[in-house]
Amino acid sequence: MITARACLVLVALACGTLGRPAASSGDHVWTFDSLDGLKTINGRSEIVTYRGRRAVHLVAAPDHRADDNVLAILGDADFANGTIEARVAGAPRSDAPPDARGFIGMAFRVQPDPSRYENLYLRPTNGRADDQLRRNHSVQYASEPDFPWPRLREESPGKYETYVDLDPGAWTDVKITVSDRRAQLFVNGATQPCLIVNDLKLGAAHGRVALWAHWSTDAYFSSAAIHTP
Repeated sequence: MITARACLVLVALACGTLGRPAASSGDHVWTFDSLDGLKTINGRSEIVTYRGRRAVHLVAAPDHRADDNVLAILGDADFANGTIEARVAGAPRSDAPPDARGFIGMAFRVQPDPSRYENLYLRPTNGRADDQLRRNHSVQYASEPDFPWPRLREESPGKYETYVDLDPGAWTDVKITVSDRRAQLFVNGATQPCLIVNDLKLGAAHGRVALWAHWSTDAYFSSAAIHTP
């Protein structure tokens, strides 16, 4: 059954609501006909048309470092618990290194120092790789800067990443639910999460929500929504 709140959010997405509260003051929806309300870090944002949709394109700064990530903070909505939804498309840039995977996702509980945040993201080129180990690294949780993916993989192999079917460059729907120290990631409308994190490293924190991509990714976002209790 579709709730009244869900219906209003779907209408907002169809009509192009830009960061204005939808069903209640706890709902914010962006469809990116403009860059209003976006604050981009480590790069720039631009509005483009990609695969038939108007979208934000994240572009890394020319002088980026090898480990730089690009964030576009969504307005001033303060997020602790709730649901984040986005439609994303990512693939490695033409000048990306050979080990680039198209890293794209959402950052949440972004702190005043924007280098600190929780993060759930996709590695689209891993989703249909011929190598099973690569497939097992299709989605990832990280908590920057203290718990990046290499540390989590080394200390807890397989706990913070898993497989999900992904098509590089294709529009992909992601949903993240967050409750205190627990987060779940759902991909392409699945009713079950593909990844569950029960020990978010920032604890029961709060902060901003941001579009997120590694500098090596050709990254697009056609919509985003934040729903809080």
